[in-house]
Amino acid sequence: MQLERFGRASLLLALCLFAGCRVLSPVAIEPKSQYIAPALLDASDPQVEIGRPNKVIDTVGNVIGIPTKLLFWNRRLEQHKISEETLLTATDYLENNGLPHVKLRANQYAPLEDWGRLRKNTTVSPWIRYTVGTLSVAQEAVFPGRVFGGDHFNPYTQTIHLYSDLPTVALHECAHAKDFTRREYQGLYSLAYGILPIWHETIATEDVYAYLETADDQRLLVEADRVLYPAYGSYIGNALGNVVPAYSFPIYLGTIALGHANGRAIARERIAAHPEIFGAD
Repeated sequence: MQLERFGRASLLLALCLFAGCRVLSPVAIEPKSQYIAPALLDASDPQVEIGRPNKVIDTVGNVIGIPTKLLFWNRRLEQHKISEETLLTATDYLENNGLPHVKLRANQYAPLEDWGRLRKNTTVSPWIRYTVGTLSVAQEAVFPGRVFGGDHFNPYTQTIHLYSDLPTVALHECAHAKDFTRREYQGLYSLAYGILPIWHETIATEDVYAYLETADDQRLLVEADRVLYPAYGSYIGNALGNVVPAYSFPIYLGTIALGHANGRAIARERIAAHPEIFGAD
C-alpha cells in the first residue's frame, strides 16, 4: 500500500512536470544543529583538491560521458575539467553555510585518502561506516569517477566528487552535504536515500534555488532551470520505474524529457523578465 501511494505521488509530480508547474520551490535548508566529526576539521588538509590533468584519462572520461551529455543536453556535464567559476561557487556555498569539514574533490582519484576520511567520520555509526561506507569507497576505487564520471556527495566520507563543470551541479552536491550535516543519524539517513532518493534530491535542489534566489543570481537560476529540472525528472522516472519495472526505461526517458520542457519554459520566462541581464538572449 505504501509503495502504491509512493507511485501515485511520483506520478503526480510527473504530471506537474507535464503541465508546466513549478514543482521546485526555493526552500532553504535551515539546520538547527550541525553534527560534524572533529577529526575532519584538519586545518592542514585543504578543503578543495583538484586532480592532476591527464589528457588520455580525461578524454576517455569525456567520451564515456557522451550519453549523459546528450540525455541532459549539456556538454559541460562529465567534462572532467572544472573551471575556477564552478569551484568558487562551491567554496562560497560551503563557507557561507558553515561546512568546513566537507572535502571537494574536483576530478580527482584518491581512494586511500577517502578511506582515511571514512575512518574519521564518526557521525556515521561504525556498523554502517565499515559496511556500506567501505563499499562506497571500494566502488570509487574500482570504478573511478575520474573515468566513469558521476557527480555525487559521499556522506560516509563527507566528500563531494565533482566531474562536471556546472556551478549548479556543484551547488546541488554541496546542498546534499548541508542536508546531511544537520542530521543526527547520518548513517540511517544515507540508507534512506537508497529507498527514497527523491526526498533527499528535492531538499537539495530546492535549497539551491533558495540560495540563488537570495543571491539574485539570474544567470545561475537559468542554468538551474535548464540543468536541475531534467535531473529532477530523472529522479521521478527512477521512482516510477520501481513501481512499473517493465516500463522503467521509457518512463525514465519520458520524465527527463518533461523536465527539459518544463525547465526550459521556466528559463525562457526568467530571461524575458530580465532583459537588462540577458539582452537579446
